[in-house]
Amino acid sequence: MSSFFNILKKFLGSLFPAASSGAFQIDRLFFQFLLAAGAIMALITFLVVFSAIRFRSSRRPGIPRQVTGNTKLELLWTIIPGLLIAFFFILTIRTMFSINKGISGHHTPELEIVAHQWWWEISYPEYKVRTANELHIPVKRKLYTVVKSADVVHDWWVPALGRKIDAIPGHSNFTWIEADKPGDYEGACSEFCGMQHAWMRIKVIAEPDSDFKRWIAGQKKPAIHPYDSLAAQGSVYFQEKSCANCHRISGTTADAKIGPDLSHFASRQTILSGMLPNNRKSLERWLRNPQKVKQGANMPDFHLTRHELKSLVQYLEELK
Repeated sequence: MSSFFNILKKFLGSLFPAASSGAFQIDRLFFQFLLAAGAIMALITFLVVFSAIRFRSSRRPGIPRQVTGNTKLELLWTIIPGLLIAFFFILTIRTMFSINKGISGHHTPELEIVAHQWWWEISYPEYKVRTANELHIPVKRKLYTVVKSADVVHDWWVPALGRKIDAIPGHSNFTWIEADKPGDYEGACSEFCGMQHAWMRIKVIAEPDSDFKRWIAGQKKPAIHPYDSLAAQGSVYFQEKSCANCHRISGTTADAKIGPDLSHFASRQTILSGMLPNNRKSLERWLRNPQKVKQGANMPDFHLTRHELKSLVQYLEELK
């Protein structure tokens, strides 16, 4: 029997690979609910099959004896579910208090996540670093995080790293984000937020502290100056085509905060909140007709010529 439960636990663990203490506690509570529900289903299935066989009409002809009430039985099936609900209520409260321990609005956040339709703005106040969609964190360190929304209700959720947290307009919610081991952890907005809700993906990159500090140091540097004529022309188009009215590129006059920060854009693995891989082909497709790729996004179609498109792509591909 113990081997069966170990196999079941391993299988369920592969479906929900917890990589933080908070996620582990949530998964453990889920497994307990699942086992209880499985036991109840097994009991009911057994009783239905047993009754169908034991009391089938071929063995007991005629009208069966009519039972209008059974006080003991009725008390039994009322008290047992009540005790079960109370038991799981207590387990749930304990888990909630445990994963929320130390959360208040009085600490200085180490991370700030702002949800937009349909991308994530990520800031590290201590380092004065701002990026988008891909969150880098050091392993084995709990980061106190504030979650906000710039427009509608969203929900930050990376299953392997713990609880969901709502992003609500005009309100700040707080949580812990941590990872026990290095790796890339996928997540998504789990509150319907409009047309492109399905493509509001999340990638959390947990890495050793030395790698995280190296990444932070790179993000704090100004964007790389274009080192060829095509990219240099692209930087001019970036200003002329009003891209600078929405986006920021450090070390340049572009300092807007409406769209994602593009200072080190080429160092990201994906674009459009995980919708496309970050490569030249994807970027050309996006800039050629943004609304065809991600309908409803705030990026307008600038009707770029072939040369303008190539120049802008070259410039953005050098921003590492």
